[in-house]
This record gives sequence, structure tokens and C-alpha cells, in this order.
Amino acid sequence: MTTFHDSDSDAVHGLATRKAMLKLIPLMCAIYFMSYLDRTNVALAKAQLAADLGISAAMYGLGAGIFFIGYALLEVPSNLIAHRVGPRRWIARIAVTWGALSASMMFVQGEWSFYTLRVLLGIAEAGLFPALMYMVTLWFAPKDRAVAIGWIYTAPAIALVIGNPLGGALMQLNGAGGLHGWQWMFLLEGLPSVFVGILLYFKLPERPSDARWLSRAEAKALESRAVIEDHAGLTSAHWVAALKRPSTVLIGLIYFLNQVAFVGLVFFTPAMIQQMHITSPLVIGLLASCVGVGFLLGVLVLPRIHRRVKADCAYLGVLTAGPAVCAGAVLATSDPTLQIVLFAATAFFGGGVLPSYWAIAMKRLQGIHAAAGLAFINTIGLMGGFIGPYLFGMAETTTGKSASGFIVVFGAAVLGLLLVPLLARAIRTETQQPAEAAGALAQGA
Repeated sequence: MTTFHDSDSDAVHGLATRKAMLKLIPLMCAIYFMSYLDRTNVALAKAQLAADLGISAAMYGLGAGIFFIGYALLEVPSNLIAHRVGPRRWIARIAVTWGALSASMMFVQGEWSFYTLRVLLGIAEAGLFPALMYMVTLWFAPKDRAVAIGWIYTAPAIALVIGNPLGGALMQLNGAGGLHGWQWMFLLEGLPSVFVGILLYFKLPERPSDARWLSRAEAKALESRAVIEDHAGLTSAHWVAALKRPSTVLIGLIYFLNQVAFVGLVFFTPAMIQQMHITSPLVIGLLASCVGVGFLLGVLVLPRIHRRVKADCAYLGVLTAGPAVCAGAVLATSDPTLQIVLFAATAFFGGGVLPSYWAIAMKRLQGIHAAAGLAFINTIGLMGGFIGPYLFGMAETTTGKSASGFIVVFGAAVLGLLLVPLLARAIRTETQQPAEAAGALAQGA
């Protein structure tokens, strides 16, 4: 493999990276924006589903979270297919099928059809995020990945900022054409995903060498520093090895606890705001966008700080402690304005930390190990996406207050913080083992 070190090649790589950021990241953001919009818009329909179909808080929590079951279980096989057939084709397929199913949510008739469509939606979308992360490993050098991932994470943040008011506005169509407002919302937010998927099939290059807007030298510079491997002859044993790495498992567990807290917050913020005696769907949507604002600020600011920090795990510990502090403050106050500010602060830490998980993992996973290992981390994490809304729903059912879900946020953050020192130890051990093996080989020679 050719490695570039001189100043000329640095300049070529820098220019190519800027081009990739400008050309590739917007396409990746577009598809992730639509996926997040379509998976979370159900939060705005919670009250109407209860009124129109009798779906309780506990049923809603189960249905909101059950999306992540099929999504999580199919992450690894889906990303291995993306590795085999190419991420462009696979991402386009994912978008078309989930867009159609998201629009089909307008046909929900009760509890079981709600559960069924949410499961199918998760199955359809499985593999999207790790496929995007795999593409990052194909295009960007390790030092640039935290920023690239941070930009990708602006998509779900913007989806929450824009999507909540947009969904609230679409809910105002209640009664038009004989449809409920929530039916219009699912239909008009699901169909565009189909068209975005078709667009990506024709516009998304899989590797730098496929991009017409890069010169041959620029493509070569990107591929060299992204450490793309030749995968010919690799078997399942190679990617199973990635799943057995302690650091991979621990990052997955910390991500799992993050998702318990963060996904629960996303799906229950509109309900918390409604219990502040606000009835207008549009106003609820506008105020619920505070979570998206905090999330957006987090993914714009925190990855850039991480880029300058050498102690990955110490930084991760600080960010993991943030939601615990915010949750304690929410539970200690009854002032609605302060609570909304704290919702945003929780999202700042809980969402802003996400690029750091992937940047830390990508330093230790390459090629097919990255395809399998990143999907495995996402699989573990996404199970938290199932458990979080369910626990939030149970907390609301028990106490009658949606904000009691912050007990879940506090507990999950504390547990995650306890795992960070174990991750630091695992990373040190994995780093020392190759060095010790090389030393022993040198002595034997």
C-alpha cells in the first residue's frame, strides 16, 4: 500500500478531503435526515394515537422502541451485504423500502398493526447507519473521521429541529380528505424517502476511485490514507474476530446505555411538553425541537474538541457524565422553561457524544473488520433504542408524568460512566499486545 508523507501529497489529500466533505457528506446527510424523520415522527402522533386508536403510553413506548428489534438484529448481515454489493446499491434499497413502509403507517388501526409496521420499518432500515459509517472508513483518514461523522450526525439533529414543527404543522391537516392529521404526517413524510433513495442510486459514488469530481491523484490520496484493504479471500473468521475485541464490546455497551437515555428522550419530549398544559400540535412541535437544537450544537462542537484531545476515554467520560447532571437537574426543578433548557442540554451531551464512539472504534477497525465491527456496535447500541422508550413509557404509566423518564436517563448515564475506565483498560491492553508480539519476534530473530 502506498503511503503519502510529503507536503505535496498532504496538499493533494487536503484538497481531496475538502471535496469529499462538500460532495459526499450532503448526500449521506440527506438519507440519514429522512430516516430519522421517518422513525421519530411517531412521537408527535402519541396523543392522537391514544385518542383515535386507544394506544396507551405503555403501548406507545413498546411500539416506538420495537422498531429497534429488527433494526438491531439485522445490522451485521445487512452491513456485510453492503460490503459485498457496495454501499450505494444497498443504501438506495434501504431508503426505498423504508420510505414505503413509513408512509404505510397511515393505515395503523390499533395496537397490533402499530407494532407490526414499526417492526417492519426497523427491518427495512437495518444497516443504513453502519453502511454510512463503513463509507466513512473508505473515504476519510482517521484524523478526519470524527468531523465527517459529526457532519453526518447533523442530519438527525436537523430532522428533530425541522421535523417536529413540520410534523406539528402536518397534524393540523386533521380532517382534510377524511384523514386524521397523523395519517397525513406519515404519508407526506414517508414518500419523499423513496425519491431520495432513487436519487442516491444515481448520485452516490461508493469509493473515491468512482467519483468523477476527483482527479486520479486525489482519489489515490484518499484511498491510501483511508487504509482500504484488499478483502479477497477473507472468511467469516476475519469479521468474527472484530466482534470479539473487548474494546468493541465495551463501546457497544456504553452506546447501548446512551441510547436507552437519548432515544427515550427523543420519543417522549413532545409528551413532556404537552404535560406543561400546551395543546397546540404546532407549538408542541416547536418546543420539542429544543432537543434537536441541543443535539445539533453537540455534533457541531464536541467532535471538533475531540479532534484536539488525545485522551479519548477521559473525554468520553466527561461527555457521559453530562446527561446524568442534566437529568438530576430536571428532576430537581418544576419550572417548565428551565426544564426545556435542560432537555436541550441533555441532548447536547447525549447526542454530541455519538461521533466520538465511532471515531474511537474506527481507530481500531479497518476493512471487513470495520464493516462487521461497526455494525456489531450499532446492534448492541440499538437494543438500547428498544429498551429506552419502553422504560420511559413504564415510568409515565407508573407516575403519570412523562418527565419521570429522566430517572432512566440518570441511571443509564451513571452506568455508562462506570464502563468508561474498563474501556480505557481494554484499549491499553489491545495496544500493548501487538507491540509485545513485535518485540518477541524481534528477539527471536
